[in-house]
Amino acid sequence: MAQIAEHSVEEFVIMNRPTAPLPDGALRATLQPFGHARMLPREAYISDAVLAWERAHLFDGGWVCAGRVDALGEPGSQAAVRVGDTGVLLVRDTTGELRAFANICRHRGHELLACGATNMRGVVQCPYHAWSYELDGRLRTVPRAGHMAHLDHDRLGLLPVRHAEWGGWVFVNVDGRAPAFEEHLGSLAGLAADWECERLVVAATHHYDLRANWKVACENYHECYHCPLIHPELCRISPADSGDNFPLVDGGWVGGFMHLVDEAETMSLDGRSGGVVFRALNDAQRREVLYVNLLPNLLVSLHPDYVMTHRIEPLTPGTSRIECQWLFAPEAVDQPGFDPSYAVDFWDLTNRQDWTAVESVQRGLASARFVPGVFTESEDAVYHFASLLASAYLGGPLLRRATDHTTLV
Repeated sequence: MAQIAEHSVEEFVIMNRPTAPLPDGALRATLQPFGHARMLPREAYISDAVLAWERAHLFDGGWVCAGRVDALGEPGSQAAVRVGDTGVLLVRDTTGELRAFANICRHRGHELLACGATNMRGVVQCPYHAWSYELDGRLRTVPRAGHMAHLDHDRLGLLPVRHAEWGGWVFVNVDGRAPAFEEHLGSLAGLAADWECERLVVAATHHYDLRANWKVACENYHECYHCPLIHPELCRISPADSGDNFPLVDGGWVGGFMHLVDEAETMSLDGRSGGVVFRALNDAQRREVLYVNLLPNLLVSLHPDYVMTHRIEPLTPGTSRIECQWLFAPEAVDQPGFDPSYAVDFWDLTNRQDWTAVESVQRGLASARFVPGVFTESEDAVYHFASLLASAYLGGPLLRRATDHTTLV
């Protein structure tokens, strides 16, 4: 199993959040046993107040994927990402340690680096008044300090952010109050271990702007009930009724798996692979694809020869930004003439089919006539996702523990 490294800012406390601005009765309807439960209430998908609560308590207050660790491979590498209401600056220091800070200058609050931007330099410098910091966050220089020469540099360093590394991804918890990352990851660590995600290489990245709430994209990901009508290409390679979803699990994730048809090597338009099968997979794993949502914002699709991720950022109640990446074994990428398009083209087509459907769902949810629907037998993973959210909206953590598995109510 890959080592999980967590870097604490201070002792965390188990959260006891304020509840979300949603009808209590509607949330408890979502928490009813499967077969009797209903979708999350309409306001969860369209309300500015709900999104503000999510930013504060699920994104700033949870473990959010901030990207791949190897994007900051060299000392001096810097990248700024948006997490909830807070910008986070990721920095590789001179010793090779990855650090995370609030993307805020200690002088007047200017962003140290524009969100989405990267940098490579030996210091962190604010572009407003040129206050500069060492790569470990210590205040370095204050230009033209004058009578402020007595400034206590030790108390004016960058504000650290709690972070963890797993599978080659970096996760941040801005408010420092989420349960331990290992608890959030739960049983997913063992399930995904044979894909050795920490050694994989990003070979392609696409960005999508989606006119839908971030949760609608996640719910769509968790079921293939829609696949026969929306994804004919996918169904030729992996039947919509193949595989199964995982029952209640330990951790803050939801997922399932589907099987490949006998003639297919992987998920591609012709079923053939242009890569290399992951070296640690057993025979069963080579014939299936795992689909996992590590809440709130990371979707991980584990294929026999590549891993695809969707990293979701909510922008408004009705819009989201999605970064999609395709990762391969280094020995595949190093082959002469390696071309990831066999995987990229298949999923770019499938993504766009999904976005059309998801945006239509969002328009329906926005209607005042919408009433929360029910879950069919094949939508149990959607139910697990919605019930995790409903529990969090009522003040709980965004995960389940073994002791929670007796009931959802």
